[in-house]
Amino acid sequence: MISESDWKKFKKIKEEALERFCGTILNDVSEGLESRDNPTNHGKYLYLYKLIENYDKQIVLLFNDHSRSKATIQLMMLRHEGLVNEADLKGLSNELKERTNPRNHA
Repeated sequence: MISESDWKKFKKIKEEALERFCGTILNDVSEGLESRDNPTNHGKYLYLYKLIENYDKQIVLLFNDHSRSKATIQLMMLRHEGLVNEADLKGLSNELKERTNPRNHA
């Protein structure tokens, strides 16, 4: 389990990562609506349905089960997905940064 100070920082990191991820989703939705690959409304709907279905699975994996006991694995996954940058990690303990560095688990 992580320290109280790391937990407080992690909660903020996770909120910011969720905002980034939702921004990516909304960009993909916008591109899907403008795409010429799906010229019909039904084609666009089917594309968006599958897109959201896939992103929902990722949101569950990356962001659900908010607890201190799962924070380390969640932070590692968020970092692996590129949703957390080095500036976000400022203030975290060196131990947590090392344990969640995706390069250390390749």
